[in-house]
Amino acid sequence: MLPLIDLDIYRSQPVDSPAVVAECNKAADALITYGALLLQDSRVSEDDNATFLDLLEDYFSQPLPDLQKDERPEVGYQVGVTLENTEKPKCAVDEPCLRVIARLDPDQRPLDITAHQPDPKCRFFWRMGDMPPYETQFPALNASNVVPQAESLKDKWAPIMEKWGSSMKSAVEGLAQMTAVGLGLPREAFTDAGRYGPHLLAPTASDLVKYNKKDTILAGFHTDLNFLTIHGRSRYPGLHIWARNTGKRILVQFPPTGRYLLVQAGKQLEHLSGGLIKAGYHEVVVNEPTIATIQRRKVEFPDRPLIRISSTFFWHLSSDHDLAPIPSLAKRSSDAKDQNKGQGLSIDDLEDTVYEPMKVGQQVQNELKHIKLMA
Repeated sequence: MLPLIDLDIYRSQPVDSPAVVAECNKAADALITYGALLLQDSRVSEDDNATFLDLLEDYFSQPLPDLQKDERPEVGYQVGVTLENTEKPKCAVDEPCLRVIARLDPDQRPLDITAHQPDPKCRFFWRMGDMPPYETQFPALNASNVVPQAESLKDKWAPIMEKWGSSMKSAVEGLAQMTAVGLGLPREAFTDAGRYGPHLLAPTASDLVKYNKKDTILAGFHTDLNFLTIHGRSRYPGLHIWARNTGKRILVQFPPTGRYLLVQAGKQLEHLSGGLIKAGYHEVVVNEPTIATIQRRKVEFPDRPLIRISSTFFWHLSSDHDLAPIPSLAKRSSDAKDQNKGQGLSIDDLEDTVYEPMKVGQQVQNELKHIKLMA
């Protein structure tokens, strides 16, 4: 079970109160140890998430020509739709990533992605960031949103996307502040750096009529390129994450009741922390709980599309922000590595990663080229 972090404690008490300090330390430790955590936020509405999931199921059940109108390959698919078999899992060809897989116990490895074609998932990107008050060096990463034109969707699209996206954005920014405090940084260290980030409400969609066989890979083993990723509940299980400290595969399960969100560390946080926090590895597959849920929903909701929607939000640092390890965190990372050397305490502690200074936008473009979304 992943650590549970209570955002309500942080929001309701002074930042220097013992309870808040303890919860902030717990948040930072969870990201260092696991690369992921469950976040409790009483403001989160399951009804808003359900409305959002309904909207996206309806959207992705449209005919292919209607979906194709919303593609924007000229901006690296950073707004609008990405159709199935477009995005490739970076790990299929990334040597450090393949070495991580090789070091996992055979029964804890992800499904084999070496022969895996591009992911059969679709995605929609809805930008939730404020436009910077300066001319960005990376206009393609800050493009205007796409609104679907179907009569049944276009009027309600923006209000529903904005409502649910705002909930997730508020929650993840609260956690970013808690993490900064827990790491001994000023509370706004990360949120200031992401003030004009091209944050994305980023639901994925997998057609469970076409892709419903056990061990089908919907999203191959990978890490996220952004700073923090936050997820609401999906209607279908299938997300596995890997705990950095044990290398064990964990099937993500939300507590049955309560207002919880899953948060994972991304590459920008790894870079800023000099590897003290590592981006979390994960995959989405069809497993036995997925198949059981498909059968149950066929009976309970016979008129609804059989499409797995992930309720996902990518929180980014600003594209023009200088991305370089924070010295105090880089030192902690180096000290921890020296201490752990040879003990195999982490699935990636043998990798000597160099975090070159660069603009955030450059880092994003480099990653998009790897997964074949940008030339």
